Amino acid sequence: MPLTPQTSPLNADFLKTVPHEPGVYLMKDIRGGVLYVGKARDLRKRLASYVTIPVGTTNKTAKMVEKVGKIDTIITRTEKEALILEASLIKKHKPKYNILLRDDKNYPYLKVTVNEQWPRVVMTRRRVKDGARYFGPYSSASAMWETLHLLNALFPLRRCKEKKLPPRARPCLNFQMRQCLAPCCPGGGKADPARYKEMVDGVLMVLEGRNQDLRRRLESRMKEAAAALDFEEAALCRDRISALGKTLEKQVMIATHYRDQDVFGVVRADDLLSIAVLSVRNGQVSGSRTFLMSDAVGEEEDLIAEVLRRYYGDGRPVPSEILLPVSPVEGEVISEWLSELRGARVSFLVPKRGDLARLTELARANAEKELGVHREKNVGWKKCASAMMKILHMENIPFRIECLDISTFHGDHATGSLVCFTAGEKFPGGYRHYKIRTIAGSDDYGMMAEVLGRRFRKGADNTGNPDLLVVDGGKGQLNVAVRVLADLGFSREVEVVAIAKSPGNEADRLFRPGRMNPIVLPRHSPVLLFLMRLRDESHRYGITFHRKWRQRETFSSILDRAPGVGSARKKALLTFFGSLEKIRAAPVEELAMVPGFGPALARSVRKFLDENI
Repeated sequence: MPLTPQTSPLNADFLKTVPHEPGVYLMKDIRGGVLYVGKARDLRKRLASYVTIPVGTTNKTAKMVEKVGKIDTIITRTEKEALILEASLIKKHKPKYNILLRDDKNYPYLKVTVNEQWPRVVMTRRRVKDGARYFGPYSSASAMWETLHLLNALFPLRRCKEKKLPPRARPCLNFQMRQCLAPCCPGGGKADPARYKEMVDGVLMVLEGRNQDLRRRLESRMKEAAAALDFEEAALCRDRISALGKTLEKQVMIATHYRDQDVFGVVRADDLLSIAVLSVRNGQVSGSRTFLMSDAVGEEEDLIAEVLRRYYGDGRPVPSEILLPVSPVEGEVISEWLSELRGARVSFLVPKRGDLARLTELARANAEKELGVHREKNVGWKKCASAMMKILHMENIPFRIECLDISTFHGDHATGSLVCFTAGEKFPGGYRHYKIRTIAGSDDYGMMAEVLGRRFRKGADNTGNPDLLVVDGGKGQLNVAVRVLADLGFSREVEVVAIAKSPGNEADRLFRPGRMNPIVLPRHSPVLLFLMRLRDESHRYGITFHRKWRQRETFSSILDRAPGVGSARKKALLTFFGSLEKIRAAPVEELAMVPGFGPALARSVRKFLDENI
């Protein structure tokens, strides 16, 4: 229920207690959940601006203010401290109404293990001080894998995972495929250290962007090999030059420098903001990503500042230069904060002409394209949602739709799989798996009641309740869902529809509360196709979970439940005895001889095995 002006904490009495100081404010709902985290140069002025929002406004900020039940403020010494604290609190609470430009991943690096005797090239998502050379991070994983495949083709370095190679009598299959120099067989003369080092130097030249230098070196080497009548080596150099040439042809987007940059392009249409970010690494455009912000209220300078804080506040790599369409508000403070994150100076540039201006125009073109795609999808979804409201006789157009599927595997591993779509697109944040806890046997109705009870008993959490709930099944499943929602007080808030497969080749049928006969739509109906897509996605999500669940059980053993035995001690037991059968038969004295075990732990494990064999 929305708060009234009398019950809202945003009133004159509260504002009198807020100082004119920099700091951070946390807007919370009546349950204490964090709705929004913001920073301000002047806390009182910033919070007072929320009071002046016109009555009846329907944008995201107005909706948020209606739900605010409490406001906490934290005063900081400087505006930069407020910026850093805001980023930390957003990471911690993940508020619903903050702009979260998140990928939920660490960016990949290519690591050249020059600290090893026989270096390798591997992908990693962690950068540590171990003496190796790191290149990246790559904003595009596909670009990173393409680079790695190129390096493997050009330079056949070893791909085995061991840091120190154990000697082998014969090399692996990669050597026979000419994809490795076989340093694991030094006694047989398979790998020449000087030639291997030359390969490593070539890898480093490619990753450092010195492709032209490498090409000239290979051409010189090819001529020398041909003059010495070493035609096999000359042919290898020729093939590498050809592969490198194809790579250079693909690099049509290249800057006239070797700096690292992020280029922001922004396009605004009413209250929708489209953002494109081009990642330039070593002068080459290595990847791009786009984001959309709804309810983007404010001047462009304010929005750019907000985007920068959210984009880099999520742990993304910070380059030395950031190209922007306009200068952000509080640019000096944000630049100082980013410089601390990077450990070196970060500059903001607003280019007006030349190559840098062409890069910003390219980013803007990407943002315009994303905005156009979004508009097309939005128009299509609005038509489908309006038709759905009419066909299903709903009171409102649905925005958030969830679908529940109950599934088992040969009567076991019963689970409920819940998927969520918003505005016609998948919303992974709303996906849930529920292991059935209270129902035994094949009671599909009981399982559905348990899962729906667990889903809705918490009420509207930060993700909210759906406008429409789809259940896989017929009238029986529909009646269960209606009963559970009524018991929990959500019958007016959440609409329900059941979708059931029809016998033969007939189209799937839809069931609605209060209607005796099913709704039968044409096979090509967009509404039916969307609901079928939703149902199929819940099936896929459930099958994936079942597969992982069964796989974990297949590769687990009784040792996983033994007290005091973790992964390291489990490995030590299997290494010492060689098999689970021998461990089960081992006396206490032998168990105590395993590295990491002692008499007490050995007796505990022996007792556990005796009780569970």
